[in-house]
Amino acid sequence: MVKLFGFGETVAGYEVPVLNEREVRAAAGILFFFALVSFLNSWLMGNFRLTQIFVIAFLIDFTIRIFINPRHSPSMILGRLAVRGQVPEWSGAPQKRFAWAVGWTLAVVMFYLIVLNNVVGPINLIVCATCLVLMFFESAFGICLACNIYNAFARRQAQYCPGGSCEVFTPHASQKVGAGGTAIVLVFFILIGLVAQRWFPAVGAIATVAPATAPANQKCTPPDWAVAMGHAEMWKLHNNCK
Repeated sequence: MVKLFGFGETVAGYEVPVLNEREVRAAAGILFFFALVSFLNSWLMGNFRLTQIFVIAFLIDFTIRIFINPRHSPSMILGRLAVRGQVPEWSGAPQKRFAWAVGWTLAVVMFYLIVLNNVVGPINLIVCATCLVLMFFESAFGICLACNIYNAFARRQAQYCPGGSCEVFTPHASQKVGAGGTAIVLVFFILIGLVAQRWFPAVGAIATVAPATAPANQKCTPPDWAVAMGHAEMWKLHNNCK
């Protein structure tokens, strides 16, 4: 029977409570997707409604994770459903709780700014970008950036990190990138840059023609929120003012 309150699973052979890393990564990927959609909607369209909704959902989800039980978190339930056919990969729960507390703090800040006070500005972008980076590294690489800070504050060092990253080990030869791999990546990005420059001109180089149905007295003065977040020129572009 699953307890209502608790944090982590007690598994034989592990000295501390643990969490299924596969579920954690799946949940992070789900949240990352919706966070990215809401962030881009705000940045490109100037519509913060999705971001406000996501912040509320994110805050509720992480409040359940930290203060009740991760097993009852909606995103963790969806992640569990997605990886239910995979063998669990156990990782230490204490450092995850610390990392999620960082995410919860960022969510509280965003809730206060954008939901309660409708504040739009650079600080929102910084907080959103921080959350996106944390969730992306967790879901894509299994790297918990905030967990790395855990050891600086905890008396007991983190245990059972994904991929054995808590322990010192010698990488296998196949894991090394080397000069050849670095050169391949650099050549790849240079090639893509040349292709983009040759066949896909910048937005400013494309003539934008205002539709004939647009009213003659159309206002092209960006609103305060667009100016505050440095979105004025993009706002003009989206409103056929350029």
